[in-house]
Amino acid sequence: MSHILPPLLAAARQLAATVQLGAHGRRRAGLGDEFWQYRAAHQGDEARMIDWRRSARADAHFVREREWQAAQSVHLWVDDARSMEFTGDDSRPVKADRARLLALALAVLLIRSGERVGLSDPATPPRAGEVQLMRLAARLTAPAGEADYGAPEGRAMQPHARAVFISDFMGDPVAVETALTEAADRGVTGALLQVLDPVEEAFPYQGRTIFESMGGMLAHETRKAGDLRDRYLERLAERKDRLATLAARTGWQYSCHHTGDPAPGALLWLFHAMERLA
Repeated sequence: MSHILPPLLAAARQLAATVQLGAHGRRRAGLGDEFWQYRAAHQGDEARMIDWRRSARADAHFVREREWQAAQSVHLWVDDARSMEFTGDDSRPVKADRARLLALALAVLLIRSGERVGLSDPATPPRAGEVQLMRLAARLTAPAGEADYGAPEGRAMQPHARAVFISDFMGDPVAVETALTEAADRGVTGALLQVLDPVEEAFPYQGRTIFESMGGMLAHETRKAGDLRDRYLERLAERKDRLATLAARTGWQYSCHHTGDPAPGALLWLFHAMERLA
């Protein structure tokens, strides 16, 4: 992994440098350092964060969380399923590479402006500092998952935090709806960024074509691929509309980014989305 991690982090920092930092984090009005709540300790929490007096009254460890810590926490979920390994042209990055780059560049911006950033799983809770960027880069460059399509995992997200889900969202939409509904019930707001290859938008196929999922679990052969184009584009438009409607209903924001477009535009949208939700 050592030959992958430095280039990704260097590229993320270079991309982050294209975005002008605005007001963020601790400048938020109405939030202070007052005690807010206890939460169960997650894997990765440092021992000094544990409230041993509170923990002694239970069979679990608890962290004494302050108001500003929860409000300044951002959880990232980057889809690592096989569908994200697709590119329609070798001159373009695969969707997974663009998603990882955007997520890590956003983490660079947020951490530099005083936020605590982590992943949406318990293993990498939100933290501040440059060391956290190394942890995030290591996790984001881990081997891809085995599933054809990914589903967000948000059970470890802190109440009233913010979150970013980056995926092609080509899998079961019910999984996304469940994750966002559960997040909204806990006061979590955030942004959905759908990452697609231009080929997935254009559907340029004609004649005999075999469509196969990246994991090889699904396959469909047709002799008249062109006849499927209108139906495919209609279903894709329905999926986008469903995501946008879901985001609006749960207090999230939605946007679609194509790997053929420059990355700074998507990063700027993500950063501004976090500012609007602050």
